[in-house]
Amino acid sequence: MSTKIRNFCIIAHIDHGKSTLADRLLQMTGTISEREMTEQVLDSMDLEREKGVTIKASAVRMSYTAQDGETYELNLIDTPGHVDFGYEVSRALNACEGALLIVDASQGIEAQTLANLYLALEADLEIIPVINKIDLPSARPDEVAQDISTLLGTPADQILRISAKSGINIDQVLESIVKEVPPPKGDPDAPLRALIFDTHYDSYKGVIAYLRVVDGTIRAMENVYLLNTASVIKPIEIGIFAPDLRPTPNLVAGEVGYVATGLKTVVECRVGDTMTLASTPHIQPLPGYRHPKPMVFAGIYPVENEDYQDLKEALEKLQLNDASLVFEPETSQALNFGFRCGFLGMFHMEIIQERLEREYDLDILVTAPSVEYEVLTHEREVLLIDSPAELPNEGDIEEIREPWMDIEIFSPMEFYGAIMDLVTKRRGAFLEQDYPAPNRVMLKFEIPLSELIVDFFDDLKSKTRGYASLDYQFKEYRKDDLVRLEILVNEEPVDALASIVHRKDAYHKGQRMITRLKDLIPSQQFVVPIQASASGRVISRANIKAQRKDVLSKCYGGDITRKKKLLEKQKRGKKRMKMVGSVEIPQEAFLAVLRLEEE
Repeated sequence: MSTKIRNFCIIAHIDHGKSTLADRLLQMTGTISEREMTEQVLDSMDLEREKGVTIKASAVRMSYTAQDGETYELNLIDTPGHVDFGYEVSRALNACEGALLIVDASQGIEAQTLANLYLALEADLEIIPVINKIDLPSARPDEVAQDISTLLGTPADQILRISAKSGINIDQVLESIVKEVPPPKGDPDAPLRALIFDTHYDSYKGVIAYLRVVDGTIRAMENVYLLNTASVIKPIEIGIFAPDLRPTPNLVAGEVGYVATGLKTVVECRVGDTMTLASTPHIQPLPGYRHPKPMVFAGIYPVENEDYQDLKEALEKLQLNDASLVFEPETSQALNFGFRCGFLGMFHMEIIQERLEREYDLDILVTAPSVEYEVLTHEREVLLIDSPAELPNEGDIEEIREPWMDIEIFSPMEFYGAIMDLVTKRRGAFLEQDYPAPNRVMLKFEIPLSELIVDFFDDLKSKTRGYASLDYQFKEYRKDDLVRLEILVNEEPVDALASIVHRKDAYHKGQRMITRLKDLIPSQQFVVPIQASASGRVISRANIKAQRKDVLSKCYGGDITRKKKLLEKQKRGKKRMKMVGSVEIPQEAFLAVLRLEEE
């Protein structure tokens, strides 16, 4: 009976207590017994527990008997907490009718809370504000309540105050969900339409699609059809999350559950797609579907060449669960065989890197991250370039366009100047400001993505003592004066050290890189020149001195011509060696370039 169903999600900034509150709700409703209880039940990955951030969305069904004596079915759809996963958040919100807005009583409202709140308001959800961590010594519940009241218009004295950790007032949260979140609309007799808001891969059942049934009914024996990928599927099993997978004979309009599809890759069953019956393939799809587009690219190489096949298999397994990860083989003169990978953002890249190292026990080297540029050639052809090595010769290029982002920084007023300084130094431009809460400012800028991906977030946190928070989305491609900065070692270009930079930054970046490499590349038997070159000319150079043998040590006096003869012989030998010798560049040199970006 859909009048007794409540579908809701929890939106919060990282570390405001979303996973802890989910744990308490599962405990209070008896969904999980005390014996099975662990912290962060819905966060199944070790990484999620360590970083305190939800990476994969998940869902769970709870049964709750309210004070009015009725039993309600509560479906909690957990959303990822990081800005890189904004599209997944929007799909999860579209599967709900209400949202709990969690705000930390000691930290107050932050940028991602606002970003997700605006997404929830766009999806027309009922918002229930909740102030968490009221038992902390540094808690400011009255002040935070006033801020939320200014933002949402909810009277400050009606905002719930809880402590998810200690279990204070959790029953009030459950009552509010029952009273304030509207029951789902939808016609159980209409043709089937279900929104896929997440997927994961199971080695026995194939891809498992997480569904919210909007209209109609889905039964175990009926073939289903995915509108955007045009796949026809015979479901292996359908069921609900309790929180483990529990099979049921059907799912009706308004319910949340899963379909085990038997598909072998997540690419065939994408987040945001609409599922219907194979007998009604021409139905109107649910709105908002889009293809996740990678924004940040980097090369991933095995440290040992023999691990190449293991790395390939590990990336394929990760891609089974994460359709937004894209990769293709590439070779580098310096690093041999590896893969060019595309990620949603820097955090997504960090997660993949750590999972490869931990779960698959691989030693990998990740090259400096870059973004995708649009290059217009003189033949009016537009090329998409995500690696500096692919950039055509300068004479063939009409213009290079780089991606620009809209960013919103939410911060206390006292850091206004520091933020302005940080963004303008990175080629950012100020757009507007807003004051959503007393003594808090929301600054809006536009900035090139290439400046944003290299430690912008860390710099922002250190300049604002951790108080500022950031949200960003893609704006447009924009023409700029960009060049390829190449590094030549012994007059040979090293592709893995190349980068695309703004012309005015090329000289400084080239000089810093040469200074760093000079200390890291070991000296050879001959002089090794290292050069930085941009636009076809060398802009910086340093020589690594040759190792010298004292050939005059055996001459105890004697004629000067004898000494000259020995030195001349040594000089000829060095010259010949330079012609045949090659310079081995150590791994530390590549890592140094990454760290150079971080300075």
